[in-house]
Amino acid sequence: MKLILSDRPLPLELSGHPDVVCVDLTRLKIANCVGCFGCWTKTPGRCVIRDDAVKVYPLIAQSDTVLYVSRIKYGGYDTVMKTMLERAIPVQQAFIRIVNGETHHVQRSVAPKDAVILAYGASDEEERALFRQLIARNAHNMNFQSHRVLFCKEDQVQDLVQKEVAKWGIS
Repeated sequence: MKLILSDRPLPLELSGHPDVVCVDLTRLKIANCVGCFGCWTKTPGRCVIRDDAVKVYPLIAQSDTVLYVSRIKYGGYDTVMKTMLERAIPVQQAFIRIVNGETHHVQRSVAPKDAVILAYGASDEEERALFRQLIARNAHNMNFQSHRVLFCKEDQVQDLVQKEVAKWGIS
C-alpha cells in the first residue's frame, strides 16, 4: 500500500488506485498523546484515546511507500503532522532492539518503507539542516529502508506532490 499523509488538502485524483490512500490530517480530530503508554501496556497496539488517529496509524504501519507532506516549524514537523506521528507509537512495542549500535523500539508488524518527506516553509538552510537531521534520526524508528527529503516553497507543494505520485504510476 502507498500512503500520502498530508497537513493540507491535496486535490489528487486517486480513483482506480485502491492501493493508494491519501489522508488529509486537517480534516481529522486527533488529540495529543498524553504519554500514558497504554498502547504498550494496557491495550497493546491500540491507543487508549479513541479518535481519528486510530484509523491512521494502522495505515502507516501497513504502507510500504509513504509521502509525508508537512510544513516545517522550528526545524521539525508542524503541529498536525507531529501530533499524528506521536500518536502512531502503538505501531511500536515497549521492547528495545539494537540498530547500528543504537537502541530503538521493536516494530509491531510494520512494513519497511520507502519514504519521501516533502517539506515546505523552511526559513533558511539552518532550519533545513535541522529537519534533515530529524528525519535521519526518525528513519530508524519509523522503519524507513530509504528516505528522501524534498524542500519547496508553499506554492510549489501541489506540483511536487504530483511529480512524486507520478513515479508511482499515477498521473
